[in-house]
Amino acid sequence: MSGSDQKQQVLYVHGGTAYSRYEDFLEHLRTKELRNLPGIETLKKWPSTFRDDLGDSYEVFMPAMPNSQNAKYGEWKIWFERYFEYLHDEVILVGWSQGGYFLAKYLTENELPVTIKALFLLAAPFEKTDFEGEDGGDFAFNTERVGELAKKVGKIVIFHSKDDFLVPYEHALKYKSALSEAELVTFEDKNHFLIEQFPELLQHIGSLS
Repeated sequence: MSGSDQKQQVLYVHGGTAYSRYEDFLEHLRTKELRNLPGIETLKKWPSTFRDDLGDSYEVFMPAMPNSQNAKYGEWKIWFERYFEYLHDEVILVGWSQGGYFLAKYLTENELPVTIKALFLLAAPFEKTDFEGEDGGDFAFNTERVGELAKKVGKIVIFHSKDDFLVPYEHALKYKSALSEAELVTFEDKNHFLIEQFPELLQHIGSLS
């Protein structure tokens, strides 16, 4: 397949939870709300239709990252790198929540074997913050190096909602402060992007073509 015939690739990294202390993870298991119980309507979220919504002109990778309830950076790194042999230049990377945190850390510390057209950070933590015991674990990185992302990525877009109840909006402002070239897209009422449709993301990705 020639370069002109190649589909635009998008690689999406989903969210998760990570803990510095194993005891905090066990407490999470004891207290986390149970989902998908009989008779209770399942919350529909935009990633479930992300591939179809982008359409046939895109090749979308959506790896299921290992142990997402008690995520370990080293495990995610290994799994992420398994996909490199299938990627070509000008890939678009999309990271939601812990997935954005992972991509920020990975790209500050490593080089991809392909060029990156754009990086989307959706409700991504900037640094360790205690979310009732869940603090990002070993995904934390040297935030003084965040500015290096601009040298490795063609375009950076930060999506965050002011009413995010998990990752405070201030995290987006810290990314923007370190990445003056980045585009910050602010929402008022999309919480942690636990929403069924995300047309703004689709439009931004589409505008890159």
